[in-house]
Amino acid sequence: MREYFTAYLMIAPATILIFTFGIFPVGFALYVSMHKWRIKQGDFKGLLNYARAIDNLIYVLLFALAIGALASVYLLLRRIVKRVQEGEGGAWQLVFPGALFAGTAIAFLRWTVLLLPEVLDIGNKIWGIEKTRELFNQLLGDAFRTPQAYAGWWLFAGMALASIVVAALWGRFFRAGQNLEQLSDFTIAWLVLALGLGLAWFTYHEVVSAYQAAFEEGSDPGIWPQIITIGSGVILLVAGWKVWQSAARQDSNWAFAGRLLGALGLLVGAWLLIGELPIVMASGDKDLWKGLKVTIFYSLGTVPFQLSFSLALAILLFQKFWGSDFFRIMFFLPYVTPTVASAAVFRQLFSNRYQAPLNQLLLALNLEPQQWIREPQGIFTMLGETLGFAVPDWAAGPSMALVVIMIYSIWTYVGYDTVIYLAGLGNISTELIEAAEIDGAGKWEVFRHIIFPLLSPTTYFLSLIAIIGTFKAFGHIWVMRQQEAIGTVDTFSVMVFTEFFEKLRYGYASALAFVLFAIILSLMYINNKVQGSKVFYG
Repeated sequence: MREYFTAYLMIAPATILIFTFGIFPVGFALYVSMHKWRIKQGDFKGLLNYARAIDNLIYVLLFALAIGALASVYLLLRRIVKRVQEGEGGAWQLVFPGALFAGTAIAFLRWTVLLLPEVLDIGNKIWGIEKTRELFNQLLGDAFRTPQAYAGWWLFAGMALASIVVAALWGRFFRAGQNLEQLSDFTIAWLVLALGLGLAWFTYHEVVSAYQAAFEEGSDPGIWPQIITIGSGVILLVAGWKVWQSAARQDSNWAFAGRLLGALGLLVGAWLLIGELPIVMASGDKDLWKGLKVTIFYSLGTVPFQLSFSLALAILLFQKFWGSDFFRIMFFLPYVTPTVASAAVFRQLFSNRYQAPLNQLLLALNLEPQQWIREPQGIFTMLGETLGFAVPDWAAGPSMALVVIMIYSIWTYVGYDTVIYLAGLGNISTELIEAAEIDGAGKWEVFRHIIFPLLSPTTYFLSLIAIIGTFKAFGHIWVMRQQEAIGTVDTFSVMVFTEFFEKLRYGYASALAFVLFAIILSLMYINNKVQGSKVFYG
C-alpha cells in the first residue's frame, strides 16, 4: 500500500493538471451545449441544440451509446468471471468497494454540476456595480455555501472518507496484486453501468419532452419510428456480418451456401431499414452537412497524396548521395514555417490578379487565367465545361478554392511525413533486404514484400494523424478563404468557429464541437479496425 500511495502521490500533480485543463473544459463545453447560451447562460435546452444540428439522429445515437455502455459492462463482468475461474483469487467481495468508489466519483460530478450554475451566476450579481477582488471572493464563497452545493459537497466528502476507510481495510485483508486490478474493473463497471442507465433515461426523457412540445404545436416529430427502424437495421447489419463470418466454418457446401444467402438477406434488410437515415440527416442543419461534405473532400484530397509523396521522397532521401541532408532540411522547412505567413504567401501566389505568379505562368502558356482561391465552382464541373460535356451537381467535386487549400496542406505536411518515414526506414534491417536481393528479388519486389509491410506501423500512425488533422484543420483555411468561395471551403471546424465567435451562439457551437468530436472518434475506430488489423510489427 505504501508503494501504491507513493506512486499515486507522484502522478497527482499531472493528474490535477490534466483534469483542470483537459477534462474539466470538455465537461464544461458539454454543459454549455445543453443550454441556450449567448455571452451569458440561458435556459436549459437539453438535446435541442443537437437536434437542431443532426435532427432525430441524436436520439438514435444516444440510445445506441447507452446500449453500448451496458454491453461493455457485460463484457467486463465476463472478464472478471474468467479470471476467477482461472484461479486468480476471489473477486466478488470487491463488488461493494467498487460501488463505493464509483459512487464517490458520481457524487463529485453531481457536486460540480450543482456548484457550476452558482459560480456562473456571479457575473449577473456584479453587473452594474463596482467590481473588486473582495466582492468576488465573497460571492464565490456564497456560491460554495448555497444549500444545494453545500449538501452536494458533504455527500461527496462523506463518500470519499468512506472510500478511504474501505481502501485501508481492503489493503489490510486483501494483499494480492491482482485484487487492485479487479477493484478497478468493478469500479469502472459500476461507473459505465450508471452512465448507460443515466444516458438511456435522459434520452427517453428528452424524446418524451420533444413529443409533448410537438403535440402542443400539432405536429408529429416521428422520433420513435425512426429510432426503432434505424436501430433494427443496425441489429440486422451486425447479425448479417456474424452469419457471413460463420459461413467459412461450415463443413458442407449446402450449409456454406445457406449461411451466405441468409447473411445476404439480413444485409439487404438492414440496408432497407437504415435507408431511413438519409431522411433524418436531411432534416438537420444544412450548413452542418455541407461543412462535413467539404471536410470529407478536403481529407480525401490531401491524405492519400500526402502519404504517397512523402513515402516516395523518404525512399529517395534514404539513399546515400551528396546533399541528401540538405534536401531533408529543405523538405521539412514548410512544416516549421509559421502557418499564417506561409498561407498568406500561397494566397498571393494563387491570387486572381493577372499579376499573380500562377496566372502569369498560364498567360505565358497561352492559357486563360483562373480565379483560384476565389473560384467556388467544382473542378470536375470546370473540367466538363472545358471538354464539352455536362457534369451533374452531385459529381461537381471540390471547388477550385478548396483544391488550392489542399495543395497548401500537402506542401506543408509532406516534409513532416517524410521525416517520420525516414525514421521507419532506418529501423528496417538491411540483412533482410540483402538476403532478398541475393535470392534474385528486384527493387520493386523488395519494396513490395519487405519495405512496405515493415513500414505499416509508420503508415498507420501517419494516416491516423493526417485524418484527424484534416477534420481539425482551421488556421490556414481561415487565412486563405475568400468571400466569393465562402461555403465551398468552410470545413466543419471553420463552421464551429463561425458559430462561436461571429454568431455568438455558444451553446449551438459547443454542440457542433461534440458532433465533430464524435465523428473523429468514429473515424479513429474505423481506421483502427480496417487498417490497424493489417499492421505488421515484426
